[in-house]
Amino acid sequence: MLKAVFFNFNGVIINDEAIHEKIIDRLMLDENLQLKRGEFREVCLGRSDRTCIVELLKRRGRYLTDIYLDRLLAGKSSAYKAEIDTLQKLPIYTDLAEFAAKIRVAGLKMAVVSGAMRSDIELVLDRAGLAADFELIVAGDDLTASKPEPDSYLLAVELLNKKYPDFDLQPIECLALEDTFAGIEAAKKAGIQVAGVTHTYPFHMIQRQANWTVDYFADLELDRVSELCSIAPQSAPAKNT
Repeated sequence: MLKAVFFNFNGVIINDEAIHEKIIDRLMLDENLQLKRGEFREVCLGRSDRTCIVELLKRRGRYLTDIYLDRLLAGKSSAYKAEIDTLQKLPIYTDLAEFAAKIRVAGLKMAVVSGAMRSDIELVLDRAGLAADFELIVAGDDLTASKPEPDSYLLAVELLNKKYPDFDLQPIECLALEDTFAGIEAAKKAGIQVAGVTHTYPFHMIQRQANWTVDYFADLELDRVSELCSIAPQSAPAKNT
């Protein structure tokens, strides 16, 4: 049966794509470079901040040392905090709190599985009053691999089993909530069922890849998902590397 629900962060919990694109555009300008039209969506959506920055600079012949990359990531995180601090109201998706409460009532575990920096995620969850809802966070600074690789989802399963030794959580007993193609692919590679939310791409595009597709969290029937998870064939997820 369904035991855990994993949330992507950007585009699932918070509608902050415009904030990230603004920060990345500024970062590129600081490097005497320019972000091309549509390039942010092409390179960065669904992928970790680390992968986003590395790929954008690599396309322009820039190869970063780990120290310099860490400095850029720290700068991006500071800029994100500054942008969030200017907002009177966070752009949290409107029905998220009610959906989280529904998951708690069902007795399911919740985790954030994202390529965003941990500091960004914790900042938003704390300010939105959602931090207590999540058992753990797997963030972009926990791994070098990025979605669409399955590593972050496999790590989330591993960490929940470490936190609850008798839980015996299997990937097929999890549901991932994703808004991008890279995120959907990552969860499926890990052997996890995926509910695509149409926050970033239209319904017909997400529907082609996700197991379920919804416009709103309220549309997702957890009982139905749990029933189908219990009869779905067990797949062999890729190994965590």
